Amino acid sequence: MNINENLEERNQEMEVDVQRLLGETWRKKWLILTVAVICAAAMLVATMLFITPKYQSSAMFYVNNSSISVGDTSLKISNGDLVTSRGLVESYLVILNTRETLVEVIDYADVNYSYSALKSMISAAAVNETEIFKVTVTSPDPNEAEKIANAIAYILPKRISNIIEGTSAKIVDTAVVPSAPSSPSYTKNAMLGFLAGFVLSAGVIVLLELFDTTIRTDEDVAQSCKYPLLAAVPDMTASSKGGYDYTYDRKKTDDKKGSHSGRGQGPVLIGGNISFAAAEAYKLLRTKLQFSFTDNSSSHVIGLTSALSGEGKSLSAVNLAYSLSQLHKKVILIDCDMRRPTLAEKLKIQKKPGLSSFLTGQSDLESLIQFCCIKNDEKAFHVVAAGQNPPNPIELLSSDKMVQMLERLRKSYDFIILDMPPISEVSDAMAVANEVDGMLLVVRQNYCDRMVLSDTVRQLEFVGAKILGVIYNCTVEGSGRYGQGYYKRYNKYGRRYYSRYYRHYYAKSRYSYAAARDTVEEKK
Repeated sequence: MNINENLEERNQEMEVDVQRLLGETWRKKWLILTVAVICAAAMLVATMLFITPKYQSSAMFYVNNSSISVGDTSLKISNGDLVTSRGLVESYLVILNTRETLVEVIDYADVNYSYSALKSMISAAAVNETEIFKVTVTSPDPNEAEKIANAIAYILPKRISNIIEGTSAKIVDTAVVPSAPSSPSYTKNAMLGFLAGFVLSAGVIVLLELFDTTIRTDEDVAQSCKYPLLAAVPDMTASSKGGYDYTYDRKKTDDKKGSHSGRGQGPVLIGGNISFAAAEAYKLLRTKLQFSFTDNSSSHVIGLTSALSGEGKSLSAVNLAYSLSQLHKKVILIDCDMRRPTLAEKLKIQKKPGLSSFLTGQSDLESLIQFCCIKNDEKAFHVVAAGQNPPNPIELLSSDKMVQMLERLRKSYDFIILDMPPISEVSDAMAVANEVDGMLLVVRQNYCDRMVLSDTVRQLEFVGAKILGVIYNCTVEGSGRYGQGYYKRYNKYGRRYYSRYYRHYYAKSRYSYAAARDTVEEKK
């Protein structure tokens, strides 16, 4: 694979899924609305406590002229020209903002402001491009705003008449004391706070989702891995989300401090007592595996691994071994994770001796094989524990003795299941990847990373491993095409059907028994 192909794959992996972003935003809509409401309330409180109300008072003037003389220049301007001309109004505004005019306003209104401070409080503009222009004064004191505006109404016409001959500015409306503040607007600020909170929270969620490469749906698996998704196993721990409780402990015990009964006991996570959806998922996996091998070999070695630890590969290996054993196949499960072995604890078998003991020459192969009985199945399948943790597990797995052991087991078993360490953490699995007939990748939803999964696939392809497909583990309802909605509905249907069937069968049996008893009594 060249560099361009690698870059192309990376670009595909980082492709933005708009539907996923919209879905995540919609899923967290209540969080977004809560943040928006909090921001609106905070903005409203801040407006009430920290923003000083401002009051506005305005005076309006009418420009009347027939001849205008500015210096030595005389102009004839009609009323129609005043409507379209902005230069004349601008001249009045310049006169208003001159230092001499504003100083006179300060003296007349008897206010304690500097020229620049008063200038910032005054605004003026033409009204709808007419001969009328309005001067507005903004002040924190409503009486002061009215006083300054009326002072301007008194002084400005005189200043205009003295400077521009042939024209005058007449007062159209004098200023009055405002009854309500013009700013701030509590409604407007609250809406701005709501909008800011909405956009900010939604933006943060979108950014987090853009940089979050966690696998959420089966489409994410397809983007990161070109191999088929063989089965989707539901999350048996999420009982509140439609899943099922499970525990490694198969014994139903009662604690004196708190009784564990009903759902608290938890059904077993392997064998026939797991949920209907999980059982069907492993049966589907079993069926697809039987069609994955094109050769006519009577024995197949299947390795199970994952990108990260904690994705459920050991649990998947146990259930796969159990499911295959239900077809009356001879199955042996070997714990090849000699760094962090878990099969002995899950299956309640002896931890020692194990695989490490055989590979180091301390035990023979026959002494390692243990029987694993699940539920009432006598000797469901065989198990080899990992044994004592060795200092060099990768050297042991890549040794000739490991190859010889697999060749010996091929003669006695139909399926050899290898529970291997995660690829991204240690390289032990790649040491024996060439010796298996096929590899299964266990990918846990909302746990594994898309980039890590892609790197895992590339590493296995680099060593020439044959990847059969993906086991999508711990899925929740509505998580893509392989969501558990169908299994969940079918499970409920099955329970209702069998419940009705057994009630009918029980009633029919009681009727048949009573009829037979009456017949016997009649013969007597």
